[in-house]
Amino acid sequence: MIVTSLIDEPELAGRLLREGKLVAFPTETVYGLGGAIYVAGTVEAIFRAKGRPSDNPLIVHVHRPDAVGAVAANIPRAAHELMEAFWPGPLTLVFPKLEKVPNTVTAGLASVAVRCPGSPVAREILRHCELPVAAPSANRSGRPSATTWQAVWEDLEGRIDAVFQGPMCQMGVESTVVDCTQPHPVLLRSGGITWEQLREVRPDMLELVQASEMVNSPGLRHRHYQPQAEVVLVEKPDQITPDRAYAMLTLKPHPEASLFGSYKQCDSLEDFAVSLFEFFREADRRGLKRIYCQQCDNTGLGRAIIDRLLRASSQEKD
Repeated sequence: MIVTSLIDEPELAGRLLREGKLVAFPTETVYGLGGAIYVAGTVEAIFRAKGRPSDNPLIVHVHRPDAVGAVAANIPRAAHELMEAFWPGPLTLVFPKLEKVPNTVTAGLASVAVRCPGSPVAREILRHCELPVAAPSANRSGRPSATTWQAVWEDLEGRIDAVFQGPMCQMGVESTVVDCTQPHPVLLRSGGITWEQLREVRPDMLELVQASEMVNSPGLRHRHYQPQAEVVLVEKPDQITPDRAYAMLTLKPHPEASLFGSYKQCDSLEDFAVSLFEFFREADRRGLKRIYCQQCDNTGLGRAIIDRLLRASSQEKD
């Protein structure tokens, strides 16, 4: 078993990554499990630590937009425009990859997913590393993503080298993913940058209707975000009969909120998103059997929230 250290110095985190160690660190979306892609054996270690299927590609993180050339063979016009509008930030772009990018990073695809995170802490760590860093969500595969360092510790202590003790993530859902290798950019995964925002920059943006066998994106081919408790989506939360074995995450009040084992009413979609994964984990810590989550409109940030809820619930099939 690996001895996992708690650290809080970006320079140390960057040095450990450069040495081929696995370091979990905060971004504005969720905590990422980082490993330098050009250090032999590191990418394979990420998959082992997470228990992640090897056919699920990883997102590569860079500390500034012009560092994308370390992994991308070229930058299509659509990507240039989206980078200018949203980087640094919660947007992952898919580029044609350089031959030297390990196939383990891309699951054998000829493309590579890259983002420049909006978190200053994440960028500082990446700057000190000086190498592109693959960083999928820092949790065991299939579990809810981690938005606090404590959640990372729950899942990965003894499996990785270090956990950076940073703040709780400000966004709470993973990055938006857009494929820029096609004639028109294609939205592959909803996230912190909304469909509406993307269309303002690229009116020709298309939306993936159904993931194919070789879709150019992480996080689409396997069930994700599932707590041990059953996740149930509801349209009218106040019609649910409360029980101490149940949890509820809602935008609308419930008249008997105190009778749930865990209850949180959010005052906005932003609050809902940042609360979601930690609420799942808290329900599991309390041994609750079911988590009721209110459905929201499939627009704006609601699109990303609904995507995560469907993947976490029994309402999405493998």
